[in-house]
Amino acid sequence: MSLIAARLNRISPSATMGVAGKARALKAAGRDVIGLAAGEPDFDTPRNIKDAAIRAIEAGETKYTDVAGTPALRRAVAAKFQRENGIDCTPEEVIISSGCKQVIFNCMVATIDPGDEVIIPSPCWVSYPDIVSLAEGTPVLVPCGQNNGFKLRAEDLEAAITPRTKWFMLNNPCNPTGAAYNAEELRPICDVLLRHPDIWIATDDIYEKLAYGGFKPATILEVEPRLKDRTVTMNGVSKTYAMTGWRIGYAAAPVQLIKAMDKLQSQSTACASSVGQAATLEALEGSQDSIPPMIAEYEQRRDMVVEMLNASAGINCHKPEGAFYVYPSVHGCIGKTSKGGRQIVDDEAFVTALLEEEGVAAVHGAAFCYPGHFRISYATDKESLREACTRIQRFCDGLH
Repeated sequence: MSLIAARLNRISPSATMGVAGKARALKAAGRDVIGLAAGEPDFDTPRNIKDAAIRAIEAGETKYTDVAGTPALRRAVAAKFQRENGIDCTPEEVIISSGCKQVIFNCMVATIDPGDEVIIPSPCWVSYPDIVSLAEGTPVLVPCGQNNGFKLRAEDLEAAITPRTKWFMLNNPCNPTGAAYNAEELRPICDVLLRHPDIWIATDDIYEKLAYGGFKPATILEVEPRLKDRTVTMNGVSKTYAMTGWRIGYAAAPVQLIKAMDKLQSQSTACASSVGQAATLEALEGSQDSIPPMIAEYEQRRDMVVEMLNASAGINCHKPEGAFYVYPSVHGCIGKTSKGGRQIVDDEAFVTALLEEEGVAAVHGAAFCYPGHFRISYATDKESLREACTRIQRFCDGLH
């Protein structure tokens, strides 16, 4: 009898975590490595948020909370959705979890039966298909090419729908591409979903504030409120407020779904960190002054990285609207040989050789269900980014 459950054979370890770990190991061994693999802001958590957490600790707010979160934070999340997204919801329609990843996990595990299909535009975050597979569902990947800005077309969504389709999942802005949809671009997608009343919608808006050049990402219910009775809107504080380690995500959804997610969470992690919840309350209701300078810095980094990558032989880099990633094509490099004698047979071989020969850690595109590209996170300082891009240019120039 096998010790390890068969369900684990359906999933793979996180590729992004794996590359980041390898980069840390090389650094520890004395190698000069620039890590561009992790999707983590390099900014510190804002002072007012840290102070709120300290006050909560000193006030003894260190006990269990309700599984679904403190009443104060659930009210604040409902108010945030109303104020910023035009979503009318009550605290009873909100759940707080240990990160947005747990929100997604709870949602899928609580609703998917074997064989249910989940439509996911690709490239996509590495965890989406694996979470669906772990829940015994079937991920249905819909390719979204660079020629369309890595965005889903309504006709491709329509073509992917079958009688087994239970969920449609959208990440806006998207990890790994940074592609984002405004209200006008979401309208035809909403129209398709209106024609299919049995399909539930999950929208992951964790990067919603990180958008550039005046672009405003929208969310599904902002565009089409008639979908409210079958939509879960997911978000969190990790990216906007540089709070990745605080592990707080949240969602708004119909009460029946919130109760199901609450039930599952009660038998797994129970409540999210009480101190993290107090900090999140301040993040949502306190000063937002930390956000504009961060966005301005990210935009400068994006522009520099896109320009330098497009000056690299064999690379074509689309300029994204949001998040803090670029997803350049390496099709012009595949089939060549590096200076170190490594055959660049695919995108994974490209990033492996790049790490070993130039000390730049990135994530290959196949990890995001869309090969031929690689992902760079520009959530690091400009000096490191400039040096990394210089190394990439040198690596590409050496291909033959």
